[in-house]
Amino acid sequence: MENSKNKGISFFEKYLTLWVAMCMVIGVLIGKFLPWIPAFLGRFEYANVSIPIAILIWLMIYPMMLKVDFKSIKDVGKNPKGLFVTWVTNWLIKPFTMFGIAWLFFFVIFKTFIPGELSKDYLAGTILLGAAPCTAMVFVLTLVIIFSFQGMEATQRPKLLEELPVIDVAVTMGCNVECPYLLCKRREGWGLNDPTGMPDDEFIAVIKKIESKIHVLKVELAAL
Repeated sequence: MENSKNKGISFFEKYLTLWVAMCMVIGVLIGKFLPWIPAFLGRFEYANVSIPIAILIWLMIYPMMLKVDFKSIKDVGKNPKGLFVTWVTNWLIKPFTMFGIAWLFFFVIFKTFIPGELSKDYLAGTILLGAAPCTAMVFVLTLVIIFSFQGMEATQRPKLLEELPVIDVAVTMGCNVECPYLLCKRREGWGLNDPTGMPDDEFIAVIKKIESKIHVLKVELAAL
């Protein structure tokens, strides 16, 4: 008993935060300077699920599953205090905390780098991540989202021009490309410049123009 008390946590566990930070930095560097590695791993997919990521997530969850004492589940009602604390933390505190943190970063600190609509998507994802009390639930939520998109793909497919009905509004971006003619009730030609090969600032400027024009078009259509 005395030896177990003096043992403490291992070297790996003691510096776990450092290892996580190092992995994040290494991952960013690989994506930046060795893009062929994620491109190669991305080829191994089944039903839009990355097989390498699925394996790594399972390896991360498996040790925790081995430590679950399923026999103690029948006695969980004898001490409900822990459950109530967990429920309040996971469903009443964490989602709002994550909302505040995500809003600060996406809509204030990184506002100039992330378009407004994309920030809203990131914000929703962050809230879901904050509400998930464990890695297993994050894994389940990911599968739910993936299979939801699969259901959409089952009903959506590329169509030929002659298969399309009369379109309400057709928008041509420009980008020095001649778009095919579509039968439509209203046509918008935005005449945007193609930012291919230009610095990131040019891409961001085009994205903001598109976002602005979409908002204007939305207002005009709502007034009809």
